[in-house]
Order: sequence, then C-alpha cells, then structure tokens
Amino acid sequence: MDVVHARCAGIDIAKKGAKVCVRVQGSRRHKTRYEVTDWGSMTDDILGLRQYLIDEQVTGVLMESTGDYWKPFYYVLEDAGFDLILANARHVKNIPGRKSDVNDATWLADLCALSSPGFG
Repeated sequence: MDVVHARCAGIDIAKKGAKVCVRVQGSRRHKTRYEVTDWGSMTDDILGLRQYLIDEQVTGVLMESTGDYWKPFYYVLEDAGFDLILANARHVKNIPGRKSDVNDATWLADLCALSSPGFG
C-alpha cells in the first residue's frame, strides 16, 4: 500500500486525556520514527496538542470515536486544517491481547499513514 501521509498522528482518547503517536515515514536509510506523548483533555491541553502537531508538520490525524470524549479534540484540530479521520473503535481494533494506550495510538498512526479522509 502507498503511504498517503508521510507525517501523521494517531490519537487514543480517554476521559482524562489522550495518547498521541506522531509517525514520520522513514526513507531507505532511516527507519520510520514514532513519538508518543500524553495530553490532557482541557482546552489549553488540546490547543497545545494542535500546536505540537503543526510544529511536527503533521498532515493527517486519525482518532477513535470513543463516547463523546473525541469531540473537543476533533473540533480544535479541525480548525487547523488537518485531514481528520474519525474512526469507529470497532473498525480499527488492534491485535487482540496487546491492549495499551501506547500500542493503540501507534496502531492508529500506522492506519492514518495509509488512509485517506474517506476511511473510517
């Protein structure tokens, strides 16, 4: 499959915040780079996340639609012009038995790299 977003992010959202994995596509000489960070769910935290993603030159963001917790993240990031993908959690499940927020965020970033906005 072709990479759609060379710089993208996966966001695993919970009640108190989010794990965010930024994925930067590698080249033949360099491996793909992953950086996982924690963010709170307050407005200032989400605004900080938006600026972080802008600074990292992220173009695509994929997040799970968990309850209503995704809404503040979506609305703030939507204004920044990212290609946002809101995916049903059932459709983007990771491999069973390897559940962790870090693994989920990394999996979402990998899916985002290969996905266009019509996915989800």
